[in-house]
Amino acid sequence: MLKQKTLALFFTYSVSLREWQRVGNLDRELKPYIKMAEDFKSIYLITYGKNEDQNIVTGLPSNITVLSNKWNMPSFLYSLLIPFLFYKEIKTCFILKTCQMNGAWSAVLAKLLLRKKLVIRCGYEWYDFAIRDNKSIFKRTLIRLIEYFSYSFADKIVITSESAKLFIIKNFHINSSKVLVIPNYIDTDLFKPLQKGLKSKVTFVGRFTKQKNLHALVDAISGIPEIELSLVGSGELSSDVINYATKQLKERVKFLGNIPNDQLPNILCESQIFILPSFYEGNPKTLLEAMSCGRICVGTKVEGIEAIIHHKKNGYLCDTDSGSIHSALLDILRNEDSIEALGVNARENIVDNFSLDKCLKKELSVYSSFNHV
Repeated sequence: MLKQKTLALFFTYSVSLREWQRVGNLDRELKPYIKMAEDFKSIYLITYGKNEDQNIVTGLPSNITVLSNKWNMPSFLYSLLIPFLFYKEIKTCFILKTCQMNGAWSAVLAKLLLRKKLVIRCGYEWYDFAIRDNKSIFKRTLIRLIEYFSYSFADKIVITSESAKLFIIKNFHINSSKVLVIPNYIDTDLFKPLQKGLKSKVTFVGRFTKQKNLHALVDAISGIPEIELSLVGSGELSSDVINYATKQLKERVKFLGNIPNDQLPNILCESQIFILPSFYEGNPKTLLEAMSCGRICVGTKVEGIEAIIHHKKNGYLCDTDSGSIHSALLDILRNEDSIEALGVNARENIVDNFSLDKCLKKELSVYSSFNHV
C-alpha cells in the first residue's frame, strides 16, 4: 500500500523552488505532487534552493516536506552529499525519483547507500539532445556516462515519448520492460478554450534557444503583414531574438517574458494560432497546453512534434525553413472555416491522452508494481 510509503523527489541539478517560481512553472511542477500526497504517507522534495525554499510555497499538504541546501554549499558538492545530509529522511523512503537526468547521480548514490527503489524520470533524453545540440565531445561523453550509470541502477525508467524510449534501449542496451512511456501531463481544467482568439495573432511559448528556431519564425511572419507575433519566454538567445524580431517586425511583435503557468491559458486564448517551429523536441509541454486550449497548432515535422500533431487532423505540420512555416500560416489564414475542427480535435486528444489524472494513474501504477516484486 502506497499510503504507508514515502517518496523522495530529487530536483534537477541546481534547480530550486525559487527557480521554478522565476520561470513561472512553480504551480505546474508542484501540482502532481500535491495530488500524489493523497496516495503516499509522505513526500520529500529535495531541492537546490537555500533557506528561502522552505517558505516559498504556502499551503502545501502537511505530508510534503521541502529539504533544501540550508548549508549554502556549492551545487556540485551538495549533489554528492545529499544522500548523507538527508540520510535520516531518505532512509524512511520506499521510492526515490528524479525530475530529470541532470543531477540523477544524487538519487543513484542514495539508492546504492540505502537500497531503495529508484525511478529515473526524464522529460527528454539528455544524451540525444546533446548530440542534436552539437555539444563538445567531452560534454557528450560525460552525459553518456551519467546516463549509463543512472539507467543501469534504475529499477524503472520513465520517459515522455516512444522515440526517446527506443533511443535509450538502442544506445544503452536496456531491457525494454524497464523503460516506460508516460507523457507530460496537462491540467485540462486549467488549460481549456476560453475564447476563439484572433486569427491575426500567433503565439509562441518556450525558451529562446537555437533549438526553437525563432529566427525562421520571424522571417516567416515578416512576409505576412496581417499577423502579429507574441513571444512568451526567455533564454540564452533573448537579446539576439529580441533585436532581430524588433528589426524585422517592428510593432508587430510583443515580448511577454516569463508568464506564470496559471496565467498562460489567458495568453494562449488571445490567439487563434500557436506555433512551435523547433528543430527537435521531446514531449513539449507548451504544445500540449496550447492544444488543450483548443488552439490551431502549427509544429515542425520533427520527432516529438510529429508524435502529437497529425497533419490537418488536430493541427498543422511544416518543415523547419521559413518558407514552409510561411506557407502553413497562410494556409490557415485562408481556410478559416475548414480548420475550425482542428482545435476541437486537438483538445479531445489532450483530454483523452495527456490529462493530469490519467498520467498520474500511470505513474502510481509504476510505484505500486514495486509492492509485488
